[in-house]
Amino acid sequence: MRVQTEEWRRFIPGVRMYKGKKTYFYNGETLWEGEPQWDGHVLIYDKEERRSWQVIIILPGVEVIPAYTFHDCQKIETVIMADNVKRIEEGAFKECASLSHVRFSINLEYIGDSAFYDCKSLTSIFVPPSCTEIDNWAFDTCSKLIIFVVPQHTQLGEWVIADTALIRRHLFRGHMYDGGLYDNANETIDLIKNINGDTEEYALHRACSSYNPIIEIIHGIVKRQGFRALKKHNELGITPLQYLDKNPFTDITQSALMKRFVLDMIGEVV
Repeated sequence: MRVQTEEWRRFIPGVRMYKGKKTYFYNGETLWEGEPQWDGHVLIYDKEERRSWQVIIILPGVEVIPAYTFHDCQKIETVIMADNVKRIEEGAFKECASLSHVRFSINLEYIGDSAFYDCKSLTSIFVPPSCTEIDNWAFDTCSKLIIFVVPQHTQLGEWVIADTALIRRHLFRGHMYDGGLYDNANETIDLIKNINGDTEEYALHRACSSYNPIIEIIHGIVKRQGFRALKKHNELGITPLQYLDKNPFTDITQSALMKRFVLDMIGEVV
């Protein structure tokens, strides 16, 4: 589910059906108090209601998603944030077992401790350049997480992606301990941040996984490398097309690229 910019204006807070999904339009109200394992409890919606939501849309004006706001909302599949959000606090989406798609604010600065801990259906995360820090255990135990695109300057805490599909890949085995990263595994962090390097070989991977893919740039690389390059695997086994398909910051599709490529080949003006 994608939300067009012009749609934000007509959204009002509350729970209702939207595009066939039970959707909560969140305006920043406090939904949870305390820590779940100790004295935590819901303030507005009961557990049964929280576990029926499928989509969360964070409305314009919300800058902070408080701690444990959507903890244990087990049917949430999609989270879409307006671009005001700057902070996601501790455990905000912890144990959302069905969560598979997250579109972060392009102004996001901080992802808190265990913010997405144990989101078992999450396969990809694209962190915008605005983010300066991801705290400890933020994506720990997201067992299917394989695509983790993070800026060079973003500071990663301890065990951020422990026990994920990404860290279990063979190229990281030398830095694993009980399914996680060693605390001082700077080499591993560097490898994660540079998995697509800076060479021409993976230029298309970098273009398709950026937070703002530009079709002209992608098209230019495809012209140089050939259309087959869209299906070339990097060291993690990820192709540029897979990056495009999962990237929440773009609507570019394979069919759009194919059309542009074919028109260019036959000399049509694009």
